[in-house]
Amino acid sequence: MSIESFRILNFAVIVFIAFVLVMLERAFPYNKGQKFFREGFFNDFVLYTFVQSFLLGILISYFIEYLDSFSGLSKYRLLAGWPIWMQVIFFVITHDIYVYWFHRLQHRNKYLWRIHEAHHSTKDVDWLSGARSHSLEILINQTVEFAPIVLLGASPETAVLKGTISAIWGMYIHSNIDVRTGVLQYFINGPEMHRWHHSNDNKAAHNRNFATKIAIWDWVFRTAYLPKDLKSIKYGLGERNFPSNYFKQHVFAFRKFKNG
Repeated sequence: MSIESFRILNFAVIVFIAFVLVMLERAFPYNKGQKFFREGFFNDFVLYTFVQSFLLGILISYFIEYLDSFSGLSKYRLLAGWPIWMQVIFFVITHDIYVYWFHRLQHRNKYLWRIHEAHHSTKDVDWLSGARSHSLEILINQTVEFAPIVLLGASPETAVLKGTISAIWGMYIHSNIDVRTGVLQYFINGPEMHRWHHSNDNKAAHNRNFATKIAIWDWVFRTAYLPKDLKSIKYGLGERNFPSNYFKQHVFAFRKFKNG
């Protein structure tokens, strides 16, 4: 199978999983009454998911090519001898631990928070909420995600599979599905923990549950929050009037700090 066909197949898988998640949200909602066409749906589905992802994908690929042009690392094909499944596991784990710490830093650094707060602005957390991320945040995270894959000489299929896993997991952990995975939630992250990360109605959940795919990081580094028989009800930035327009959301990140 050519790499182009492989990409198309993986895109089809993402679309199929998105459909399944939407159906599960309707059948087993975490928060009942949440609308499918909720506030900000157009921005998140069209501008963030397709337009921004497409344009940033091109920009990131050019930047990685630039990095490789003067480093020449890819010619050594350091990971080329590894099986693809091993390459995928390696990059999933290494990128996930990076995301945990960078995500945690974003919640503590006022400058990094500015490019992260758009992601927390949605008042209805669902399968699509993960798409809402400031372009600068995406540029940083996806460069760190895909540059090592290219520079270490991994196979093209590895990059496609890694991107597919990230897309699916991003939809899953934000989905409005009332799922209980029991002991698995200590290892594999899901909406039962991540929805608390977006909560603004429980102070105990503030700045907790930073993990994306692997929940272990939160448990090991003591940032996990998973109360029994309790659900988050409100999401978003609370008192702040965050812009609803895609372009204004980007510009809003560069507003002056109140203390100067």
